[in-house]
Amino acid sequence: MASFPTIGILGGGQLGKMMAAEAVRMSVNVRLLSPKDAGPMQFYAGAESGDWTDPDVLRNFGADCDVITVESEWAPAAEAAAALSSDTDVWPSPNTLDVIKDKGVQKQHLADADCPVPAFECCETVEEAIRVADDFGYPVVLKQYRGAYDGYGNATVHSKDELREAWPDLAADDGLMVEVFAEFTRELAVQVARRPGGEQVVYPVAYTEQKNHRCHAVEVPAAVDEAVAEKARAIAQRSVDAVNGVGLVAVELFEMPDGRVLVNELAPRPHNTGHYSIEGCYTSQFENHVRAILDWPLGSTALRTPTAVMVNVLGERENTPAQADTLPDALAVEGVSPHIYGKPDVRPGRKMGHVTALGSDREDVRARAERAADAIHL
Repeated sequence: MASFPTIGILGGGQLGKMMAAEAVRMSVNVRLLSPKDAGPMQFYAGAESGDWTDPDVLRNFGADCDVITVESEWAPAAEAAAALSSDTDVWPSPNTLDVIKDKGVQKQHLADADCPVPAFECCETVEEAIRVADDFGYPVVLKQYRGAYDGYGNATVHSKDELREAWPDLAADDGLMVEVFAEFTRELAVQVARRPGGEQVVYPVAYTEQKNHRCHAVEVPAAVDEAVAEKARAIAQRSVDAVNGVGLVAVELFEMPDGRVLVNELAPRPHNTGHYSIEGCYTSQFENHVRAILDWPLGSTALRTPTAVMVNVLGERENTPAQADTLPDALAVEGVSPHIYGKPDVRPGRKMGHVTALGSDREDVRARAERAADAIHL
């Protein structure tokens, strides 16, 4: 009988941890590689740290792996593909990651594929950015091309002076992206799992609520008209096809007042807005990511209950070790599942975990999730 496959995960944070958990449950072997010790990966024997740009390190890491995947679009997938034999697949592919990890390239690629996006321009100089902002009308959003996450790397500016002030912090040698400020009704998200041959499944449309440019809560299904939900699912699937995504791809969307749905951006891996699926769906985003990169049949994305709500748990203190003394208070809330990621160091605003609640009544489910999240102090 053939042995179970081995997955190599480039990254040791919470996404790698949750990918690994689903793989291990199916007896799929897991290895994790991170450039430095990461708390979440400590739970797995196949975890190691090292220079993941070194071909020898990558070759040794991937020698027994059937497939390599990433928990971040900035992981060295191209280097891994070059270092390993052609028998080892790398998903998502380096080409997909190259398109997605640069926000300017990503947005232009989506526009070229007739995926609806907010008006934007890639600007090489501050003078060009000012001209574009004047044409769009203030406010506008400035977006760093590479390395941005969780609200870092973006700025909403309301004047020429604010734009000049923000430019040095965000612009690279090739500039930055200027995007019209989308006066949206809601922010939505859709997860799509796609196999190498193109077969895909789509998750329910989620409503995402932001606080201080970070995802605070996710409600599923989003309370939108079915016509909007259908449009959001179709646009998400078209966007994932456009970048030849393999694995789980998260599509962040804007619902506009006139009923249009626009693509904000893509993430080529499991995403914070899909964490509800661990308890909320018959097949979580992490399990379907594992299935997809192994080219196995994809699982049902249907909700187990009428409503699921996830609320993030953020760090509150600076440079202090994480402690579990308040976790029992969250566990006392009925019908809530807390997840603490295992990050050893706490910083204000850092994602330290999340809680998910399920049920039938949206207000009750949201209240229980909020109460449990509020009980955890890290």
